Amino acid sequence: MSPEKIKVRVTDTGKTMDVAVLSKRAEWIEVVLGEGIHSVKCQLTPTRNGLAYAGSAMGREIVYERSQAQVKAELELFNPATPKARPR
Repeated sequence: MSPEKIKVRVTDTGKTMDVAVLSKRAEWIEVVLGEGIHSVKCQLTPTRNGLAYAGSAMGREIVYERSQAQVKAELELFNPATPKARPR
């Protein structure tokens, strides 16, 4: 099984790059930049307005341009066994 890859944008240069996803939750996304011994882990957290995820790796800011609601819906779509919130 191949690891999930997402496209992130480096804010300094504006270029996009593919990164491998280690773990993904609505609260944060942990990614790996690079391959082999030169790889770097980075944790992306939602921005204040919740429209993107941002993090810093080696002094560079990277942004995943998907909202927290979109990521949450995507996670529920691929893993329907997660418990849903019940009304009280």
